Amino acid sequence: MQVISSKENELIKHIKKLKDKKERDNSNEFIIEGIKLLREAVQEKAEIKQIILCDDCEKTDSIPKEFMYEIAKYDCIYVTNKIFKYLSEVQTPQGILAVVEKNNKNKEIDYNQDIIVALDDVQDPGNLGTILRTVDSIGITQILVSKGTADSYNPKVVRSTMGAIFRIKIIECEDLRKTLKEIKKHKFKIVVSSLQTENSIYDINYNKKVIIIGNEANGVEKQIQDMADEKVKIPMLRKNREPKCISSNRNNII
Repeated sequence: MQVISSKENELIKHIKKLKDKKERDNSNEFIIEGIKLLREAVQEKAEIKQIILCDDCEKTDSIPKEFMYEIAKYDCIYVTNKIFKYLSEVQTPQGILAVVEKNNKNKEIDYNQDIIVALDDVQDPGNLGTILRTVDSIGITQILVSKGTADSYNPKVVRSTMGAIFRIKIIECEDLRKTLKEIKKHKFKIVVSSLQTENSIYDINYNKKVIIIGNEANGVEKQIQDMADEKVKIPMLRKNREPKCISSNRNNII
């Protein structure tokens, strides 16, 4: 069994470059790391290009034997502990990572779903990962992201999705406003948050709606707010206080 020990190996250099968005876009690949994420990738039949294993970790049985048998049908590459740490993004690596093809070949919007979620320049990778995980948990299988939104295949985003990245179709929009205008032609209505309404998020019907989640600091941009068919307040319940509402300008979710 050959074990890669050099940083100058072409595959190692390629995997290292995948930490950068430009390389991920050029190759249409991204990195996943850890046993749980790789199990999810196998289960969801993701297009796994290579699996990288730490030779030392494999010898110490830190990766379950039954999982080793499960991934044996893939292209498994062994590297030294030093090389694996060089590639790893986590403090306590489990000794396994993989290069996976992005699930973005089909860029068509599915208009058969009642709810479409769109992200308007969400910046924080942790927030983006949480949104993808939440969307997945309620059965939505697609999400629209603006050009200014954080990269969905950033390693921090991928980890925080906890596997949702393999089930959600991510549609990157060059011009979100233009895309929303097209969606409205399919009888969808746009919902954003605003203080200029008495409606709560609990007061409206969510059939055929596009829910816009805005930037953490500035909320949904004004041009998109002006396109909205419905605006809602987000009630905040606090102990010993009456319900309050927050605007789209800070920590908004819609």
